[in-house]
Amino acid sequence: MTGELSPIDKAKFVAAKRAAEFVEDGMRVGLGTGSTAAWLVRCLGERVRKEGLRFRGVPTSTRTAQLARELGIEVISLEEAGWLDLTIDGADEIDGELNLIKGGGGALLQEKIVATASDQMVVIADAAKQVETLGAFPLPVEVIAFGQSATQALLEEALVSLDVLGRRTSLRMNGAKPFVTDEGNHILDLHLNRIGNARELALMLNQIPGVVENGLFIDICDRVVIGHGDGRVELRDITGGSSSEERIDLDESDNLFTDL
Repeated sequence: MTGELSPIDKAKFVAAKRAAEFVEDGMRVGLGTGSTAAWLVRCLGERVRKEGLRFRGVPTSTRTAQLARELGIEVISLEEAGWLDLTIDGADEIDGELNLIKGGGGALLQEKIVATASDQMVVIADAAKQVETLGAFPLPVEVIAFGQSATQALLEEALVSLDVLGRRTSLRMNGAKPFVTDEGNHILDLHLNRIGNARELALMLNQIPGVVENGLFIDICDRVVIGHGDGRVELRDITGGSSSEERIDLDESDNLFTDL
């Protein structure tokens, strides 16, 4: 069945499979949201089924919670967990300092809360997510619905003085209606093309009334696992400054794909 996967899905799978090995018995683990994180949940579900791995997962969205429960993973809330040993999540962009853009799936608020309530954050991604400079992917900003157009105007005004190439903003839609996050908020996508100073931008955005949180994850990610379509995975550790490469056998978990 693995032969039916596209190269990008193979890349996501091998990154998720390698990162799943970081989870140990008894851990409290943040479970990310998105297509790559869904592969992780499937890989962890396999470990629960085959190895009897016992851990508690804290999902970052209702979608992830549902998938985890279906696969036999014990799900608890962050309030119940208190603090996490590890969070594993995907990213929309990753730069050389392991700063991220996240929120393409709309779960950035819960993702950031869970990631920062963890001893370590591991990001899993395919190689295409690596960039020299953040900003080609639209930057999501979660805003409350009340006064959303005023918040958008303030945000556009603030962008004028910042080192970005584009300044167009758009309200994320779900059909004819605004997209609504799990927390009942809206999302403004910032089409910036290139972000010259991500740290400055992140600080500025959260000072604007109506902004709940932004999709820039600065100094949060500790390690990345980058997957390639040929089964290679790169591991990069920001704290130790180390980098290594391994190969994952794509044939071991064929039963992961039977229900896809």
